[in-house]
Amino acid sequence: MLTLFHPASGEVRACGVKSCTKVVLHGWLKEELAKIVATLPPRHKLSMEENRKLWKSWQEGLQVRITLPENPVPLRMLLVMDNLAGHKTPGMVIWMFSQGIMPLYTPLSGSWLNMAESIQRIVKRRALECQHLETADEIISRMEATVRGWNRAPTPFEWGGKRATRRARSRARRHAIGGSGADTRRAIRRAPMLTQQWQRACQMTH
Repeated sequence: MLTLFHPASGEVRACGVKSCTKVVLHGWLKEELAKIVATLPPRHKLSMEENRKLWKSWQEGLQVRITLPENPVPLRMLLVMDNLAGHKTPGMVIWMFSQGIMPLYTPLSGSWLNMAESIQRIVKRRALECQHLETADEIISRMEATVRGWNRAPTPFEWGGKRATRRARSRARRHAIGGSGADTRRAIRRAPMLTQQWQRACQMTH
């Protein structure tokens, strides 16, 4: 299932395929990305220097940086992609640059950083659990129908969110134990006698 996911709105664009060659993937990506760019509001005009600086700002901290065009077009979109060779084909990268799209690749073994992976798992579970589909066409039809249903009331994604805030508050109310990963809801009280013995031992060793 070829998938484009917009986390801020929760909208999904997907297409079921029986093979995923570069020709199939790049053809679908170009068609869908061009549609998205066409709907974006125009950017404020920037000088050539400011525009190039904006492009380069998204490469800060990267170990491997793509060579940018000398005079890139206005930046319109950031596209997070898995770190696969097929996503780095020079022809595809040059085309994205020409559309104002900056590709950003997740680290190796870092597919969990790509939220499209998450939405794919959700769609797959909703579409295929408790089903007994026998052909690829049936599976594709079911998954695409599930995507259409999702888009009727999409759920935006965000890093952390309310759940992470609740977890942070919960951790702040707990007490770490001996530097381990465990903690307690209340501080552990030391026995007075043991504390005195420990203090005397410290004085003796000093």
